[in-house]
Amino acid sequence: MKKTIIAISLLTVLALASCGAGENSSEQSSSQAAVSVSDEENTEETTAAESTEHATAPQNEVGFDGMQEISADALNAGDYSISVDSSSSMFKIADCILHVGEDGMTADIIIGSKSYDAMFMGTEDEAKASEGSGRITYTENESGQSVFTVPVEALDKEIQCAALSAKKQEWYGRTLVFRGDSLPDNAFRELRYATVDSLGLEDGEYTVEVTLDGGSGKASVASPARLTVENGKAAAEIKWSSDKYDKMIAGDVEYAPEITDGHSVFEIPVEGFDYRMPVQAETTAMSEPHMIDYTLFFDSATIEKCE
Repeated sequence: MKKTIIAISLLTVLALASCGAGENSSEQSSSQAAVSVSDEENTEETTAAESTEHATAPQNEVGFDGMQEISADALNAGDYSISVDSSSSMFKIADCILHVGEDGMTADIIIGSKSYDAMFMGTEDEAKASEGSGRITYTENESGQSVFTVPVEALDKEIQCAALSAKKQEWYGRTLVFRGDSLPDNAFRELRYATVDSLGLEDGEYTVEVTLDGGSGKASVASPARLTVENGKAAAEIKWSSDKYDKMIAGDVEYAPEITDGHSVFEIPVEGFDYRMPVQAETTAMSEPHMIDYTLFFDSATIEKCE
């Protein structure tokens, strides 16, 4: 009888162990399945995130208020380095060379990476529907950078284009503005701004409204600014909103400031009025000094003689 009871007990224990093992195995399988599903979901999420990377990238403002298109016939034939605004932070232009000829304008857009296989002059939807027609591929320069040669309708105009991602093989829309205010004076057939002579300004002290454009938009300069005309040349006092600017460059000449009441104050020559005069200013407000591109617009209609 005892042997029978012991045998039954052993069978019961084995059965329970078998059931436990089955449950553990089932739980383990379920856990593995959950991990597998989770991995698939993570993969899908990663793919989705990568595919929307370009679409969600910060968008930059391009151009400026009151832009007026500049056509090829307003320029002298030649090759010029030109600044280009890009609406996408993902489409980083290392440099650009504008070619002006009898047949119009083209530009060599230089990209420092191999992120893009092709460009298309048109919208993203037009690029997708083109089935390869109109695709502009790149060449490599001596530095191994990608160079896309594209037609340019006009300067200071919003131009739609699309870039083909090398990784995703998807088209992403961009807006470009080729900045006429970054060209040298000799690029223009006619003088593009008003001068001391054309305005008939005599030697003396004046004030003039000045507008700053460029950078992050946080900095500003005092307006109106003091304007001095001497021997037919104009110079303006530029007072920054902080004392963190340690140099300015205007017309390829470097200028040092005076620090006055918490402001960096420079006196720089005024090349001309009623156009966006390119300048650079170095700020020390960041962890390292940074030279930033700006433009200054001196409005001739606001010039007033000091009494």
